[in-house]
Amino acid sequence: MSTSTTVQADDQKPVLGFWIYLMTDCVLFASLFATYAVLFRNTSGGPSGYQLFSLKNALTETLVLLTSSFTCGLAMLAAHKGKKRQTMAWFIVTFVLGVTFLILELTEFHHFIQMGDSWRRSGFLSAFFTLVGTHGLHITVGLFWMLVMLWRLARTGLGKATIRRLTMLSMFWHFLDIVWIFIFTIVYLRGMIAP
Repeated sequence: MSTSTTVQADDQKPVLGFWIYLMTDCVLFASLFATYAVLFRNTSGGPSGYQLFSLKNALTETLVLLTSSFTCGLAMLAAHKGKKRQTMAWFIVTFVLGVTFLILELTEFHHFIQMGDSWRRSGFLSAFFTLVGTHGLHITVGLFWMLVMLWRLARTGLGKATIRRLTMLSMFWHFLDIVWIFIFTIVYLRGMIAP
C-alpha cells in the first residue's frame, strides 16, 4: 500500500469512528423514544401532554433549531471554499441559535416544574423530561464543541484537520436536528391530541 493511500485511510478513520458513535446515539434515542411511547398514557392522574404542551412554543423551538442547521450548512460551505471569516460568522450565528433553543427548552422545563409537573409526578413526565432533557444535553455538548472549534479556527485557520473536525461537528448538529424533528412529531404533535 502506498504512503498516500495509507494517509488517506488514516484521515477517514476519525470520520468512520464518528459515524459509529452517531449510530450508538441513535440506539440511545430509540430506547428513549420507546420508553416514552410506553409511558405516554401513564399520567397517574396528573396532566397529559394535551394539558401541558404549547404548540406555539414547540414550533418556535423547532424553527430556531432548523434555522441553526441551515446556518451550520452555510458555515461548512464557506469552510470548504476556504473562507475563514465567513465560516466563523456562520458558526457564531449557529451558536447563538443553539443557545436560544436551549433557553427556550429550559424555560419550558422551569415552567412545568413551577406548576408542580416535574419528572417525579408521573411516568409520562419522567419519560418526557428524560427524552427531551437528553436532547438538550446533546445540544449543550454541541455548543461547547462549537466554542472550541471557533477558538481553533481563530488560532489555526482552515487546515485539513480543522475542516475534518468541523465536518464531524456539522454531522452531530444535523443529527440533533433530525432527533428534534422526531421529538416535535412524537412528543409535541402527538401530545396535542386530546386523550
